[in-house]
Amino acid sequence: MRSSLSAPHFLVIAVLAVIALVDVRGQSGARRVVSKASKETTRQLTAPRAPTYYRDVLPILAQHCVVCHSADGIAPMAFDTYAAARSYAFVIRNVTQERAMPPPFAVPLVGRVANDPSLTAAQISTLAAWANLNTPEGDPHDAPRLPRASAPWSIAKPDLIVKMPEAVSIPASGNLEYVYQLAPTHFTTGRWIQAAELLPSARANILQIVVAIRRPDSPWLGHAPLGKPFTSGDQTVAEDDHWADDDILIVYSPGSSAQQFAANSGKFIPAGADLVFRAQYIPNGVARFDQSSLGLVFSEHAPARRIVTLALQADRFTIPPSAPEYRVEARGVLQTDALLLSFFPVLHLRGKRFEYDVIPPRAGANRKLPPKFETLLRVNYEQRWQASYQLCVPRILKKGTELRAVAWYDNSPINPNNPNPDAVVHWGNKPQEEVLEGFFDVAVPTDLDKSTILIRP
Repeated sequence: MRSSLSAPHFLVIAVLAVIALVDVRGQSGARRVVSKASKETTRQLTAPRAPTYYRDVLPILAQHCVVCHSADGIAPMAFDTYAAARSYAFVIRNVTQERAMPPPFAVPLVGRVANDPSLTAAQISTLAAWANLNTPEGDPHDAPRLPRASAPWSIAKPDLIVKMPEAVSIPASGNLEYVYQLAPTHFTTGRWIQAAELLPSARANILQIVVAIRRPDSPWLGHAPLGKPFTSGDQTVAEDDHWADDDILIVYSPGSSAQQFAANSGKFIPAGADLVFRAQYIPNGVARFDQSSLGLVFSEHAPARRIVTLALQADRFTIPPSAPEYRVEARGVLQTDALLLSFFPVLHLRGKRFEYDVIPPRAGANRKLPPKFETLLRVNYEQRWQASYQLCVPRILKKGTELRAVAWYDNSPINPNNPNPDAVVHWGNKPQEEVLEGFFDVAVPTDLDKSTILIRP
């Protein structure tokens, strides 16, 4: 008959039996037995548990991996079920131990960002132990509870859903231009946005979607059609495609999350504004259609602070052929105090690294001293992972602070993304050309005019 006692309990009972049977002369021997048994019991009780999929591995994959490694994700394999993760267990072990995955965007210890996908040493050890122990499944009841949301949204139920006006045809192969669509909001009054989320319908083909707010008096894309897709190859578009003075509402990229603003702040969409969808698609051998949707949650009251997107831009540079480390920079000076929240660097195919620096304001005799640069963020730029970066702790920047964006480009044959290392590369909006756009979000009082916040030389 099988005992219902666990091994530690059974061992304790055996020890008590030994104590009861020995006489006074045998007490020393019994003590040795008790001591040995107690150590064995302690070892069994304190030994680390073997990791299982549902209890230990699934929470790591859900937080860091499955946003790309899912059935409809941009990654080539899925980890969103036990069977799928088990089949790639040793691949997961190897790439995480090498820290090749999740992609290491921000350079460690240079600017702490809230959306850093990197794994901790303990998480890497857990994944390795799980693979080495032949991937134990565990109890499905140990799976983490998913946060409650209004499916399919991770934000609260949207007050308004704005779809791309038309579905975009994505070919199975080829080099693609940016695809734009203008969606009128028809707002008769301005609206404050508390949260925003973009849901793509062809997730596996999307490198990035930027949704920008085009104010009613903006000259940006003034010749573009409303409600019809057009590309960056359209000459009438390229001539006036300067978007730095219009706000960015949200950036979607593989691994990105929804945009949620603090209770006392929000983004503002003025009356009569249009929403501009700019999508960068990647072919993957299967022709598809995408008609992404944007969900918006409105603020109930006007917030104390407005979040605006500013930009450091350089648009007069030329990269020589075969240059492996070509450097370009752009600067701007704040004209008011501001709370720095996030960064969004934009480069094209030859982008290699991107850096944001800050120079504190100098007064009096300090004006004659050399400027002291502090690096706030450094990114190893990767065309496939074009993310925005939210600071863990927002940074107060005083009036007179100078910001600098520095980009390095690799136009050499070593760059696998480089379509032609023998070409002279000019600034331009087409993906095969190059840009330096150092966007960043700041929170400022709501009564400030955006055009007065940053002066760019």
